[in-house]
Amino acid sequence: MEVRFLGHACFELSDGGTTVLIDPFLTGNPKAAIAADDAAATTILLTHGHADHIGDTVAIAKRTKAKVVAIVELANELQE
Repeated sequence: MEVRFLGHACFELSDGGTTVLIDPFLTGNPKAAIAADDAAATTILLTHGHADHIGDTVAIAKRTKAKVVAIVELANELQE
Protein backbone atom coordinates (compact mmCIF):
# COMPACT_ATOMS: atom_id res chain seq x y z
CA MET A 1 0.00 0.00 0.00
CA GLU A 2 1.19 3.49 -0.83
CA VAL A 3 0.26 6.41 1.43
CA ARG A 4 0.66 9.92 0.06
CA PHE A 5 0.06 13.20 1.90
CA LEU A 6 -1.64 15.68 -0.44
CA GLY A 7 -1.85 18.68 1.89
CA HIS A 8 -3.82 19.88 4.93
CA ALA A 9 -5.90 16.82 5.94
CA CYS A 10 -5.90 15.07 2.55
CA PHE A 11 -4.31 11.67 2.13
CA GLU A 12 -4.31 9.24 -0.78
CA LEU A 13 -4.12 5.51 -0.03
CA SER A 14 -3.52 3.30 -3.03
CA ASP A 15 -3.07 -0.42 -3.50
CA GLY A 16 -3.49 -2.02 -6.91
CA GLY A 17 -6.74 -0.79 -8.46
CA THR A 18 -8.04 0.80 -5.25
CA THR A 19 -7.45 4.45 -4.44
CA VAL A 20 -8.95 6.02 -1.33
CA LEU A 21 -8.92 9.77 -0.78
CA ILE A 22 -9.40 11.09 2.73
CA ASP A 23 -10.74 14.65 3.12
CA PRO A 24 -9.94 15.89 -0.43
CA PHE A 25 -9.54 19.64 0.15
CA LEU A 26 -7.36 20.50 -2.86
CA THR A 27 -8.84 23.51 -4.68
CA GLY A 28 -7.90 26.66 -2.79
CA ASN A 29 -5.40 24.80 -0.64
CA PRO A 30 -1.99 26.44 -1.14
CA LYS A 31 -0.24 23.29 0.16
CA ALA A 32 -2.07 20.85 -2.15
CA ALA A 33 0.30 18.45 -3.89
CA ILE A 34 -2.08 17.87 -6.84
CA ALA A 35 -5.02 19.60 -8.50
CA ALA A 36 -8.51 18.24 -7.88
CA ASP A 37 -8.79 17.42 -11.60
CA ASP A 38 -5.79 15.10 -11.25
CA ALA A 39 -7.14 13.22 -8.22
CA ALA A 40 -8.19 9.64 -8.82
CA ALA A 41 -10.39 7.75 -6.38
CA THR A 42 -12.44 4.61 -6.07
CA THR A 43 -13.59 5.70 -2.59
CA ILE A 44 -13.61 9.01 -0.73
CA LEU A 45 -13.68 9.05 3.07
CA LEU A 46 -14.78 12.16 4.95
CA THR A 47 -13.89 12.59 8.60
CA HIS A 48 -16.35 15.42 9.24
CA GLY A 49 -18.32 18.19 7.57
CA HIS A 50 -16.01 21.20 7.68
CA ALA A 51 -15.38 22.83 4.30
CA ASP A 52 -11.62 22.32 4.58
CA HIS A 53 -12.24 18.56 4.73
CA ILE A 54 -15.13 18.16 2.28
CA GLY A 55 -13.31 20.29 -0.29
CA ASP A 56 -13.54 18.74 -3.75
CA THR A 57 -15.49 15.63 -2.74
CA VAL A 58 -18.52 16.19 -4.97
CA ALA A 59 -16.52 17.10 -8.08
CA ILE A 60 -14.10 14.19 -7.68
CA ALA A 61 -16.89 11.70 -6.92
CA LYS A 62 -18.88 12.79 -9.97
CA ARG A 63 -15.85 12.58 -12.25
CA THR A 64 -14.44 9.28 -10.96
CA LYS A 65 -17.71 7.61 -9.85
CA ALA A 66 -16.07 7.07 -6.43
CA LYS A 67 -18.24 6.03 -3.51
CA VAL A 68 -18.31 8.55 -0.66
CA VAL A 69 -18.22 7.31 2.93
CA ALA A 70 -19.31 9.74 5.66
CA ILE A 71 -21.64 10.01 8.63
CA VAL A 72 -25.27 9.78 7.55
CA GLU A 73 -26.10 13.49 7.92
CA LEU A 74 -23.12 14.55 5.83
CA ALA A 75 -23.75 11.84 3.23
CA ASN A 76 -27.37 12.97 2.86
CA GLU A 77 -26.28 16.60 2.49
CA LEU A 78 -23.74 15.74 -0.21
CA GLN A 79 -26.22 13.54 -2.05
CA GLU A 80 -28.50 16.56 -2.53
